[in-house]
Amino acid sequence: MIKFKLVSKIDLATTDSVFLYGDDVPAKMLPFKKEEASYLQRRREEDKEALATVEHYGKDGSCATIYVQNFNVELAEGESQEKLRRAAARIVELQRAKWSRQEPTGHPLTVSGAGVIPEDMMAFLEGLVLSDYRFDKYKTKKEPWLSEVLVDARFLDAAELDNNVKLWRRICQCRDWVNEPVMYLNAETFATQLADEGKGAGVKVTVLGQRQIESLKMGGLLAVNRGSVDEARFVVMEYKPKKPVNAKPIALVGKGIMYDTGGLNIKPDDYMQEMKSDMAGAATMAATVLAAADCKLPVHVMAFLPMTDNRPNGNAYAADDILTMLDGTTVEVVNTDAEGRLILADAIAYANQFDPELIIDAATLTGAAVRAIGTYGIAAMQQEAENPMAMMKIVGNSVYERLVEFPFWKEYDELIKSDMADIKNCGIAQAGTITAGKFLAHFAKHPYIHLDIAGVAYFTKKQSPYGVGATGYGIRMLYAFLQMQDTLKEGDAAVRRTGRTSKKATNKK
Repeated sequence: MIKFKLVSKIDLATTDSVFLYGDDVPAKMLPFKKEEASYLQRRREEDKEALATVEHYGKDGSCATIYVQNFNVELAEGESQEKLRRAAARIVELQRAKWSRQEPTGHPLTVSGAGVIPEDMMAFLEGLVLSDYRFDKYKTKKEPWLSEVLVDARFLDAAELDNNVKLWRRICQCRDWVNEPVMYLNAETFATQLADEGKGAGVKVTVLGQRQIESLKMGGLLAVNRGSVDEARFVVMEYKPKKPVNAKPIALVGKGIMYDTGGLNIKPDDYMQEMKSDMAGAATMAATVLAAADCKLPVHVMAFLPMTDNRPNGNAYAADDILTMLDGTTVEVVNTDAEGRLILADAIAYANQFDPELIIDAATLTGAAVRAIGTYGIAAMQQEAENPMAMMKIVGNSVYERLVEFPFWKEYDELIKSDMADIKNCGIAQAGTITAGKFLAHFAKHPYIHLDIAGVAYFTKKQSPYGVGATGYGIRMLYAFLQMQDTLKEGDAAVRRTGRTSKKATNKK
């Protein structure tokens, strides 16, 4: 990943640079020659989001390109900063075209600006990280990349930049996990990697093997695993700081289907591609816990990650099978390609015993979510978690990882009722995203939020600021949500103190 360095002196003329032009700034305040400043101001007047370039030639014949990126400060905060991320992606693309004529090595970039607030600068740097990411470990010829970014120290606090860099590293790590083929990353190897990562981050990681899963009678996880030659794993991660703001943990549950063939209801060819990404939910939740620990957030958070692949081997589970889940619920299998909810159900039931204040799951769960809202956000549902969902929407809009809340009306429960068992694992074609969420909500005994990330976890076509492949989408939103817990708890305490004060004053009267 890119290395970042804050510097007190910026010379835009010596290396390729970016100058963020964000507000009305007098021409004399711009670090450009008079005619250059006049040209840049005219361009800004014509288009508040224009990208202009200035070329500076050295005596040795070298040429330093200065990208002057205008942005509209009058837009809503989330939209303005998302446009900065996408602008960063465009500049990385232009730089790569320039670098392609050279040897595939790392290259530096300098970033400064005028009329810029720290949030704007951070969003642009984030865009550089998200767009410069590449999964090229199996390529014999590497592409050039950004090696170092020198940032004008006037615009950022060193500690805040350091925390964001830690978060971005975990996002890149999540993308690596999701992009890795199953032949190199199965349930066992992924669980081992998480255990190793936990040691370095101060996260307690417990890995349950096949025998322990069998002894717990996790009927969903065991059924899906029956067609695999690889054993299943169930990973529990816990980050608990010395003085957490929450008395009860926040439970993050992530779908870890390491590869999904559909089982005996095998997927057609077009749907088999990219199924290595069906463990993106587990990777997302693992990365979120690790980022919280890296940045020492004062929040007690746990992750529950069931892992297996779903294959049509000789003893694979079949449609019409009836499973007994961890909590005793019986489930009629209607479709073996609706396997993710089966392993998540056991994980949610297992999480209940820790009395969490909130359960959140993330899963590449349904094609219906993609058909409903495309690749522009997360399909979300909640059960007895109105306030956390409202907060998640706010932070999601802020970081531009947006949620669309679907209804969870009781009538949808009728669609997963079974004639043969308590419930069935798949409803009718209509409302497929909602009935999948309803199935999972059955197992949650605490406030619950379901995040269907099927449309955003992995892109088959470039979508700025992401390239093709895994995105890490949702980690920034979840991290921001965890950050807000401190503020929320302080606010609740203040309300209680105010209430007590008011009561005393009333009694005194």
